Amino acid sequence: MKNRYPGDRTTDTRWWHRCDDGRVQCDVCPRACRMHDGQRGLCFVRGVEEGAVKLYTYGRSSGFCVDPIEKKPLNHFLPGSAVLSFGTAGCNLACKFCQNWDMSKSREMDTLMEHATPQAIAEAARSASCRSVAFTYNDPIIFMEYAMDVADACHALGIRTVAVTAGYMCAGPREEFFRHIDAANVDLKAFTEEFYRKTCGAELAPVLETLEYLKKETGVWLELTTLVIPGHNDSEQELDEMSRWVVGHLGPDVPMHFSAFHPDWKMRDVAPTPPETLATARRIAMANGVRYAYTGNVHDAAGGSTFCHACGALLIERDWYEIGAYCLTDDGRCVACGAACAGVFEGPAGHWGRRRQPVHIAA
Repeated sequence: MKNRYPGDRTTDTRWWHRCDDGRVQCDVCPRACRMHDGQRGLCFVRGVEEGAVKLYTYGRSSGFCVDPIEKKPLNHFLPGSAVLSFGTAGCNLACKFCQNWDMSKSREMDTLMEHATPQAIAEAARSASCRSVAFTYNDPIIFMEYAMDVADACHALGIRTVAVTAGYMCAGPREEFFRHIDAANVDLKAFTEEFYRKTCGAELAPVLETLEYLKKETGVWLELTTLVIPGHNDSEQELDEMSRWVVGHLGPDVPMHFSAFHPDWKMRDVAPTPPETLATARRIAMANGVRYAYTGNVHDAAGGSTFCHACGALLIERDWYEIGAYCLTDDGRCVACGAACAGVFEGPAGHWGRRRQPVHIAA
């Protein structure tokens, strides 16, 4: 590929084809944007120049920050460790409730003030004692060329990679992208096509395909998050159907996170999620066989902690993102009964805690 940094931070891409009507179609996600020269897709960071789709945000970020891995959220992937997080701009969904709309809905490329090569990001993660780098804040599939190069640089230094994504992508790009990823948290935004269509401008079916692909055909560690929105995706029937599908198609070991909504973007008239709604979602999921169900964006020590599915013993105690008691062996087994806890565990838990530490990476 050409122009892979430095330069004007525009790079060639692979997943597109020319149409009979003269337009060029992007094939990264099911949206299948068809564009003439000079036009951009809905994500705004992929567009057509000289008859080919280009990525305009290679090497550009909205900023870097060291977070606890539990904030992604990932509760079963190197607990207590630090992760270097970053995103770019744009998104291929149009969620009315977006909690990161200032980045995902941005149409101002000049807001991407941080310029960094993949190697610089990997070295910054190592210097900050991060065990992983997360592509987050906006969906990494729209800047997949940059993310994959960063992942390769990280893996060369023994650093893992994490994708926080909506999973709305096509089969070919999906396979290429996730070959570079060690863990993923996928936003399962609801469990009806109507919600995805009317509230997100997308479709549910491709997301479910991504989930099944990740679980059945890759070694990527997978966790799910659902932002529970009052009156929109919080019915007990929908939560029941969603968690039954997860157990039936992905198995009981995929953790589910039910997070509280707060009014934002184009849904400021919707009330915040009551904590009892999250507790109900967690109870329904566990009753349906989900072994690890969590509440998020609320202070709920029990709902944020991990318990043994076999004997019920406390395995990982959490207060927000702070880890207290840690009762797993180095290889992830319950110290009380010896049952394995699903996840990626390597030695004792880390002690990063709740800190959020901005990082500047020089170009």
